[in-house]
Amino acid sequence: MSEIPYTNDLDTLRNWVGRTAESADLVSPVSCRKLANTLGRDATLEVGDVLPPLWHFINHVDAVPMGDVGHDGHPQRGGFLPPVALPRRMWAGGRLTFHGDLLVGDTVTKRSTVEGVEMKEGRSGSLCFVSVRHELSVGGELRITEEQDLVYRDDPAPDAPQPTPKPAPDDADFTATVTPSAVMLFRYSALTFNGHRIHYDRDYARDVEGYPNLVFHGPLTATLLANMAALETGARLASFSFRGMAPLFEDEPFTISGRRDGDELSLWATTPSGGIAMQASATLLDS
Repeated sequence: MSEIPYTNDLDTLRNWVGRTAESADLVSPVSCRKLANTLGRDATLEVGDVLPPLWHFINHVDAVPMGDVGHDGHPQRGGFLPPVALPRRMWAGGRLTFHGDLLVGDTVTKRSTVEGVEMKEGRSGSLCFVSVRHELSVGGELRITEEQDLVYRDDPAPDAPQPTPKPAPDDADFTATVTPSAVMLFRYSALTFNGHRIHYDRDYARDVEGYPNLVFHGPLTATLLANMAALETGARLASFSFRGMAPLFEDEPFTISGRRDGDELSLWATTPSGGIAMQASATLLDS
């Protein structure tokens, strides 16, 4: 990748709107069983089985050459994604519509499009929001539409106080505890080929990005919530959306919870101190 200067000039960044990328990947039964073992589920998925919701995150991973990796472990910007100069990148949330099932053994085509770029000023400084649309198809038939929200921000000041998340609900119909070990974080990073160093490099997480410990993956939290919705109801999902509110950390057990109202579910992850780490919602396809 030729070097492209990083910038926060909005007109320049908007030149990336409309840029597309396409790839094809196999939903591997071996990778699915590895994810099942990572999540503590029975590793029994075989070719032809329905892929659980959000497990497609382990496919179509971005494995750029080492020379194209940035200091944070992410691919350098300026290829498919715009060259935002703000140093910290987060997958803040997303919305998914399930038009049909992905099956283990399917060859899935993913077409990605940069939909928008916006700059805003927040309490912690400048923010850049990049929205990306993914369309996953099998044999020309659309199976999943996904809208992904990426946020780029400044590094916080060394003495900046940690924001306090709002309290989580206390009226869950079902709940479970997750203990996020370093091994679990490593396994998910490996399965998704996620090189972001906050998930496995403790010194980098603490000394560069200012976190107290290794950071639990936001997409993994979303996957746990989506799977809880499907397993607790015995139904398939028609849609799912999620938004990260506060980070979760290695060796700090947290809870995932849900509440059902007909075919609609409210879901959330709760920090050890009782705040909302992620909020999500799901609509059931069938009951």
